[in-house]
Amino acid sequence: MSEACDEMLVDNGGSAADQQYLVTELGDDLSDSVAASLTAPSPAPTASSPIRSARDPSAGSSSSGPPQKKQRLFKAGEHILALWREQDWREAEVIEARPSATPGDGSLADAKYYVHWCDFNRRCDSWIDYTAVDPNSTKEKIREVRESKKRFDDFTHENHDDHEGLDEASLKEHEQVTKVKNVNRIQMGRHIVETWYFSPLPKEIWKQGDDVIDILYFCEFTLNFYKSRAQLERHHGKGCLRHPPGDEIYRRENVSVFEVDGAKSKEWCRNLCYLAKMFLDHKTLYYDVDPFLFYIICESDDQGFHVVGYFSKEKHSENDYNLACILTLPQHQRKGYGKFIISFSYELSKLEKKVGTPERPLSDLGRVSYESHWARELLLLLRQIGNRPDPFQRYVSITELSAMTSFKVEDIKSTLERLHLLTYHKGQWIININPGLVDHWLARCGGPGDERELPLLLAAE
Repeated sequence: MSEACDEMLVDNGGSAADQQYLVTELGDDLSDSVAASLTAPSPAPTASSPIRSARDPSAGSSSSGPPQKKQRLFKAGEHILALWREQDWREAEVIEARPSATPGDGSLADAKYYVHWCDFNRRCDSWIDYTAVDPNSTKEKIREVRESKKRFDDFTHENHDDHEGLDEASLKEHEQVTKVKNVNRIQMGRHIVETWYFSPLPKEIWKQGDDVIDILYFCEFTLNFYKSRAQLERHHGKGCLRHPPGDEIYRRENVSVFEVDGAKSKEWCRNLCYLAKMFLDHKTLYYDVDPFLFYIICESDDQGFHVVGYFSKEKHSENDYNLACILTLPQHQRKGYGKFIISFSYELSKLEKKVGTPERPLSDLGRVSYESHWARELLLLLRQIGNRPDPFQRYVSITELSAMTSFKVEDIKSTLERLHLLTYHKGQWIININPGLVDHWLARCGGPGDERELPLLLAAE
């Protein structure tokens, strides 16, 4: 659709972004057909679903079934069927195999595997006991499970690629270095959180060949981290700053945002990056923090300001990036902070009178959040334009939409096309804002998140 639109605009001597689109409402028949095609349910599983073909090893020992294979130690690179959740067998790839702690006894009683679950993002990679592996993991059984799961796990499959933009060599090197997590859990304040990914910690904390750290203890104010609780308590005994080392530029109720300059607070920002890398797979910002500004979102109480998330941005970006990394810590997710952070980054762009876009590649969760934000803001704006009483005021260009939202032109075009709102109708291109279609998409976008009276209440310089 976009190619046809661009071709029409070239013939008229204009640019695609400056073309005026009529914002109007089409009939329900067209809108309903579009919505129906986008919400058609996947076929329901049948009673003979091949998911059930992968059974617990003990369940396949009946006299009528095939004989069980003798349990053996699977090697790195082999694909197996393993127990993901109770009665839920999934395909997994063995990343590392740890044999019995007693060499030569032939027992697998305490053998373990570090596996990548093929249906899920690498954040779910984990150690499992040998008892969670089906010893009859044949290629046929794996293929059956793979095909049956494929229909129901669309969100976790290839369409959300954390490594988009990395060439093959870089991707291979990245996966080799980070294939096994080096920290199982972290403690921040009263929260103990399971980590998702490898983090390149300083060598005095962890180096190649060391055992996996079970719990790494973080000071939630300075973000210093220690291998024992006693070390953390000694640190607390010395006293420390109870808020991020920067300027507080926003406050609403118990939520504040601090702007921290990476060049002025290097150690604090590096600690933040070590922490963030445990929950971000594709970012490589560990040491060179000087070119970045960090915006730290905090919840405050009588103890101080507790970090709940952050985003960073380059001080000078040639690609109009208004955000480099974004993270809401797992213990504070599902509170609306992700949407708040995205809105905040665009409000900063409006104050700077610039358009902005996030740095690529986006993580899977980041991609979903941004697509939801772009769609929601554009739908609400287009509905306002479509309700204007004067028909001649209902024309708008993508460039004008960009100026109103600070969204980059490319992000607006891709969003309108993804929502099927651009339509060629009776000889002209229009943006269809049929109420049924708009309400359908707004419902799928979710709410606006944590609304805290944006535009921002920025502190005076």
